[in-house]
Amino acid sequence: MGAAITGWGTALPDREVTNEELAKSLDVSPDWIFERTGIRTRRVAADEDSAASLATVAARRALERAEIQPDELDLVLLATSTPVAQMPATSSLVQAGLGAINAGAFDLNAACSGFLVALAQGSAQVEAGMLRRVLVCGADLLSRVLDYSDPRTCILFGDGAGAVVLEAGPGMTRVGPFRIRSDGTKAHLLHIPPEDGHLRMQGREVYRHAVARMTDSVKEVLEAGDVTIDDVDLLVAHQANARIVEAVAARVGLEPRKAMLNIHRLGNTSAASIPLALAEAVSTGRLDDGDLVVVAAFGAGFVWGAGLVRWGSGAIAV
Repeated sequence: MGAAITGWGTALPDREVTNEELAKSLDVSPDWIFERTGIRTRRVAADEDSAASLATVAARRALERAEIQPDELDLVLLATSTPVAQMPATSSLVQAGLGAINAGAFDLNAACSGFLVALAQGSAQVEAGMLRRVLVCGADLLSRVLDYSDPRTCILFGDGAGAVVLEAGPGMTRVGPFRIRSDGTKAHLLHIPPEDGHLRMQGREVYRHAVARMTDSVKEVLEAGDVTIDDVDLLVAHQANARIVEAVAARVGLEPRKAMLNIHRLGNTSAASIPLALAEAVSTGRLDDGDLVVVAAFGAGFVWGAGLVRWGSGAIAV
């Protein structure tokens, strides 16, 4: 069986927080924030928002675009570091909210790499013939775990959700291969200590590892897919920092115009950043059926990796 992305959707909180607003309480300038991150504004969740509510909205939109009903889903897979509760799984709340009465559900936590890992897991189950329709969501509200007195972290993150529908059919798969890696010995460089409850990061070390590891992963997955960087139409990397994405593109020899960037408007939305960027690339005409996309991410754990996506359903008949 082959797997293809047949639908996509997004959801963002209404509130927009600018650099000017953050700078007032941090004793820094708006330009200082932009120069270090590439971010000008980000969305911040309201009290009534949650990873479940945003993911449910994004999921509904993805299902509508794929023209399938919620009861046709076999699995709801949600990547998040900010679940509604320790249990039950937030994915079960999304499944219930959609009315996906025939679907299983589970959460996956791979931090900012969560959507990439979830996409790899979902597509593997489709390709193995175990499932026919899988909803893959990425949703995070990192504003809930930020220390707004720490300019090293609170300037980076925003909230949001994105989702895609994976469907099975005869023909060549259009999702994968993937290469996922981890190094838990570096966990202390980017984590949320339980005694603190706030995200803590050693920025310089994270930057260095992120650029090196994502570069290696992109090269590995191109080799595994028997393609070259010249075959790539778009790099959709996790929007951690504009300088990181630009550095990875340069190191793999990709033209700057082929690197998708929307971090200036949304900040780092963690597990939501790749599906949000994919959806924006489609809506702005930067991504068409048949295009070869490299998706890449790096996050706490450390967990990182890359994968290939041939955009559109192509020959897949569902």
